[in-house]
Amino acid sequence: MSKSHLYATIGFLVLAIGFISYRSLAPAPASLEIIALAQCLSDKGATMYGAEWCSHCQAEKARFGDASTFVPYVECPQEPDKCLAAGIEGYPTWIFADGRKLVGEQGLEKLAQVSGCQFGTSSR
Repeated sequence: MSKSHLYATIGFLVLAIGFISYRSLAPAPASLEIIALAQCLSDKGATMYGAEWCSHCQAEKARFGDASTFVPYVECPQEPDKCLAAGIEGYPTWIFADGRKLVGEQGLEKLAQVSGCQFGTSSR
């Protein structure tokens, strides 16, 4: 194999691995029910506080898929003053408009139940 073939093969592999990595990081498409829940949480003033490096935060966001963009989110390492003012002591923390705090992964059903939003079997 010539050097140019070797470099082309290596380049192709790097691009392929990069594409696969990007696809695995992209959020999954959300169902209409999950989109409605995310929008309801936003409408009701719920905010998630977390950090990019927090695996529990990533898991919570992954439950929403691409609808996570509808959920108000504060990245604490980038906005430490907001997190200190809110009394954030662990990630993720959900704060609701009435001041209630939930620390740790909650899951969609629990968030719906606590907020009064409709979702799955917790619909009201």
